Amino acid sequence: MCRAEQREDTMRTFLRPRPAAIIPAFVPRSDTSRFRARRARHLSATVGIVIMATFALAPAASATYAASNGLIAFQADTGSGYQIYTVKPNGHDLRQITHLDGDALHADWSPDGRRIAFAVQTVADCSNLAIMNADGSHLTIVAHGPSICEDEPSFTPDGSRLVFEQYDIATDTDALWSMKIDGSGRHRIIAPPYGATDPNVSPDGRTISFVGFNGQDLGQALFTVHLDGTGRTRITPFETDVAIKQDWAPDGRHLVYTDNADNFDLPANVVTVRPDGTGSHDVTHYQNPDLRAYVGSYSPDGQWIIFRVEDHGRYALYRARPDGSDRHAILPLSTLRPRGIDWGSAPED
Repeated sequence: MCRAEQREDTMRTFLRPRPAAIIPAFVPRSDTSRFRARRARHLSATVGIVIMATFALAPAASATYAASNGLIAFQADTGSGYQIYTVKPNGHDLRQITHLDGDALHADWSPDGRRIAFAVQTVADCSNLAIMNADGSHLTIVAHGPSICEDEPSFTPDGSRLVFEQYDIATDTDALWSMKIDGSGRHRIIAPPYGATDPNVSPDGRTISFVGFNGQDLGQALFTVHLDGTGRTRITPFETDVAIKQDWAPDGRHLVYTDNADNFDLPANVVTVRPDGTGSHDVTHYQNPDLRAYVGSYSPDGQWIIFRVEDHGRYALYRARPDGSDRHAILPLSTLRPRGIDWGSAPED
């Protein structure tokens, strides 16, 4: 589903239908604007059934599971839509790996580092889930029924299933779901009253973290829930305004998130916390609202946290130790704005 707002790594792509005659073209908004029309959706009143389709594209969400460090994936605006890029942890070999007619969003690496799940959004369609190889080849759109929009995919630790956000236009229901990677075996996990997004499965496969809402502007909190939908627990206050991008440490002992995601009167910083809500620790320490940090994920070896730095309209990709030390740039300040950042594992030979 596409939320009309384009916030700081809170870009949601589920859209509510409007009459076709008044649908505007999908135009990404600046995340630094104060546009706060939360949960607005604009989609054609007729959403067709999406069938399974496979495409070979020329190469040019997301819990992190313990492994050796591989490529980093993120989305960035190309001027004609968001596309997915990969880069090595040393900043070398930056490559655009999708070239879609529309937006490619919210990349999540498979545990073996060989595939990427993501969402595809076009002007004429609701967002759909897709899976491709790490180089962008063999892209497969995962089928779903009519009037169903799906986004924010995340692999389970064994790589056999995806958890994701689904919006049902017919019932106006926003929920978290699970399915096999071929689209079969679907079941609903939880449907909170004001919706949920950005599900990530814990390394032990038992718990999902997600971002939930209270229906108020800037009211976004970090939650956990058991994989069967029971035991929902709020980890942070709604006033924390958690960004729609968070991740588990590979050992499962901490979660990492961004606070003050859309409150531009306050600084945004990267924070770690235990899954029970204790032991909160600031990874970054910005005090100026014009200098902001937005988390991507842990590294697969658990030794790093990767995040975007925003500095007066310029953007950089950084990594630091979980305690905030040993910080340095992967991609220096520029106009390229990495979003939906996820650090993948190095595939085994």
